[in-house]
Amino acid sequence: MGKTKRAKPSEMANKVPLEDDINDAKFVKAKKRNKLRLRQDEEEQYVNSNLSRKILSAAREQQRELEDVSDDPTPAESSKMKVVKLDDGAKSDSDSDNEDEEDNLEPDTFYENIEINRQDEEAIERFMSKNPLPRRTLADIIMEKITEKQTELETHFSDAGSLQMQDLDPKVKAMYEGVRDVLRKYRSGKLPKAFKIIPKLRNWEQILYITDPPSWSAAAMYQGTRIFASNLKDKMAQRFFNLVLLPRIRDDLAEYKRLNFHLYQALRKSLYKPGAFMKGILLPLLESGNCTLREAIIIGSVVARNSIPILHSSAAILKIAEMDYTGANSIFLRIFLDKKYALPYRVVDALVFHFLRFERDSRELPVLWHQAFLTFVQRYKADISSEQRDSLLNLLRQQNHHTITAEIRRELQNAKCRDLEDAEPKMDFD
Repeated sequence: MGKTKRAKPSEMANKVPLEDDINDAKFVKAKKRNKLRLRQDEEEQYVNSNLSRKILSAAREQQRELEDVSDDPTPAESSKMKVVKLDDGAKSDSDSDNEDEEDNLEPDTFYENIEINRQDEEAIERFMSKNPLPRRTLADIIMEKITEKQTELETHFSDAGSLQMQDLDPKVKAMYEGVRDVLRKYRSGKLPKAFKIIPKLRNWEQILYITDPPSWSAAAMYQGTRIFASNLKDKMAQRFFNLVLLPRIRDDLAEYKRLNFHLYQALRKSLYKPGAFMKGILLPLLESGNCTLREAIIIGSVVARNSIPILHSSAAILKIAEMDYTGANSIFLRIFLDKKYALPYRVVDALVFHFLRFERDSRELPVLWHQAFLTFVQRYKADISSEQRDSLLNLLRQQNHHTITAEIRRELQNAKCRDLEDAEPKMDFD
């Protein structure tokens, strides 16, 4: 007699009574709807206001860390660095990025209140250029181009950095005049979309001129710097920094004797393009010949507090060492030297020749010059040759400071020069 097979537990679970099967076919089950409702209740239970607050706090903390260590953010990276607001769906993420974080920060977080000594200012003014270079703004260049076009003398340039002039539609001009009115009163919130697309236009400088950048609020200047630094190439960003941002910063310092917090943040954002920052802000400021002590200290604090690639810093040091001397040059040289880069010998030699130029200078050099000299020998005394060391020691006989010179002499006398046999070899990056 055959053995009866026992049903599996899974098959037993699938078998239901005939009465229940008929009822299930006639009526709709409410089981799935209850599960869905239960799942929604659980989600509402877990995502409460306290958790939302913690999420926002963590996002702001991550954003702060990313801003301190990141280089120029691409549009894709910028979208990952947005602060999400769960309680305000009407405000776009791109416009609310970092606003809450930066509004709660005090200016002293980034630079202290600077008290300028009048004697130091007078010492700097003695070394300012007698014939400073004229300051050029975006309005000056636009007016020159308009004059050329009216007299039919406009030339077409193939260079990507040259200014492109086009005939504007009256509707386009009227629209950007409206954008100008918004930027004059802007404090926070959304920016007009017409303003955000300006960096993508071929004649962006002409369009930007219509918005009248000198009349922008400080907050609008910061937002504009963020947009243009992220979307323009280095050559274009350099023009924006030089023609729009730098004149605004200098005017603000001249009028209020301190820099607006939003403008200081704009300076920090401009360092995302270090090459454009050097060529558009730092070097033109020093080449103008009339950089004040206040301007040098505040802009120098931006350089000191942020990481800059060695290539751009070395090029800036080389250029500063070769230009005509002003007191501000010593401030920026000292800031760059304190970063302790492994400078190529070519840059070190340029710094040596920079200081040796003052061997026959009869003027009384400011304390800033002696401080920069001391910083140089402390950081790079092992990278100079024995001949350069002897020349610098002779320089100390002509240029003397009652407290700093003795320290400089001690550093040079104890230096192990690069051409000595017991000196450690160093690779030249020329």
